[in-house]
Amino acid sequence: MANVGTLRITHSPAQERYEAILTPDPAADGSGDEEMVGYLDYVSEPYQVVLTHTVVREQFSGHGYAGQLVRYVLDDIRATGKQVMPVCSYVQRFISQHPEYADMAVPVPQ
Repeated sequence: MANVGTLRITHSPAQERYEAILTPDPAADGSGDEEMVGYLDYVSEPYQVVLTHTVVREQFSGHGYAGQLVRYVLDDIRATGKQVMPVCSYVQRFISQHPEYADMAVPVPQ
């Protein structure tokens, strides 16, 4: 079965990016190559983090990886005490569907 494994999220503050990496389950098919599933870009500001763009590679869409990535990012930012400005439409939808994150979101200027 394709896309079986563990999703690992890495954070690169220097790049202002979180990356979702799929580590295959060696018992599933024996291949051990990690693949980048997608990423979330942001801009860090003193009191908030502007979430600008979420990308999941086409072959990995529909597996819930984007939601796992956004949840990880929001939880990581919550731990810093900062708020988020969800410029990315996917993050906006995610927050509207998960009200436990609504208190973190600040309005996006129009």
